[in-house]
Amino acid sequence: MILGMHDAIVSITGLITGLVFASASPKVVLLTGIIASVSAALSMTASEYLAKRDGDSDAAIWQGASTGITFLFTTCMLLMPFLFITQTLLALGMTYVMGAAIIFFFNFVKSRLCGTPFWPHFARMITVCMIVTIVAFLIGEGAKLFLGIEI
Repeated sequence: MILGMHDAIVSITGLITGLVFASASPKVVLLTGIIASVSAALSMTASEYLAKRDGDSDAAIWQGASTGITFLFTTCMLLMPFLFITQTLLALGMTYVMGAAIIFFFNFVKSRLCGTPFWPHFARMITVCMIVTIVAFLIGEGAKLFLGIEI
């Protein structure tokens, strides 16, 4: 489940950021995000199942399904602002807030259930997401500048 949630935040937030700064409309961001999310969720489900299937096959099915479902749920939360907000930058900002809230909630629950320290885990996840977002921004800007591609 950790893999599904974290990968969804990192990859879909990066994709959304790249699209927004490549001048995509909210509808294009939403459509692309849905296609990428479903494809990636199915891929992660299959990959997790195949990675775990050598042992207990029932557990492998559950682990694969939970990874894919967590990925899909998280991406739905991240794409939600583009469904309701027509201003692209505002929707992107809300996506960032949603991603941070998901990371906060997950690490808070994990720290309470497992006795792990909250702040170091939270800071690491936020940092990784920020780095990917910055790289996606640079890719979006690079595409516009060097390739002359604008959506």
